[in-house]
Amino acid sequence: MQELLVIDDPASASVALDPVRSRILSELHTPGSAASLAGRMGLPRQKVNYHLRTLERHGLVREAGKRRWGGLTERRLVATASSYVVSPGALGPIAPDPDRKMDRLSAGYLVALAARVVREVGQLLRRSEQLNKRLATLSIDSEVRFRSAEDRAAFSRELSAAIANLISRYHDESAPGGRRHRLIIGAYPAPQSSTEPKGKETT
Repeated sequence: MQELLVIDDPASASVALDPVRSRILSELHTPGSAASLAGRMGLPRQKVNYHLRTLERHGLVREAGKRRWGGLTERRLVATASSYVVSPGALGPIAPDPDRKMDRLSAGYLVALAARVVREVGQLLRRSEQLNKRLATLSIDSEVRFRSAEDRAAFSRELSAAIANLISRYHDESAPGGRRHRLIIGAYPAPQSSTEPKGKETT
């Protein structure tokens, strides 16, 4: 089972987003049969079988063996991944694209950048799995609490300068065998947790 599957086919995305089928996918983190799923979900076995065939046709579940039960042989299926994400590429020409003319300080531009990450990394991940190679990535996730909007602006300036310095040291346009990497850094207000005191945001 894959850790994560990025869905970029519109038809497969529609299949996975169906409430009943997404529930089936969550139930199939361990192998199960149509009969066992029907019992847990309170649905007719024939209806579960129909959904399973659709999910299998789109590569979202796969056979995990067969088991004799009474006078019948039942197929056991399992989800192809622990979790799924729909690539913005499934939206075709209406998908967000940071290369379009956008305000680079807007929240929409940040979302478009994130959408491109999902689309491009999803494609690279699929290719690396076909080649049975590990995809080299770097992820940094942290939080910073600013005292004021002025501190936030100063942090942005210093961060930009530090990154520009690092890029100037390590970027080599003419290196034989070198590979271009995309670097994206974004920041946005962290969602307020239920334990934090509610108040007016000042930064």
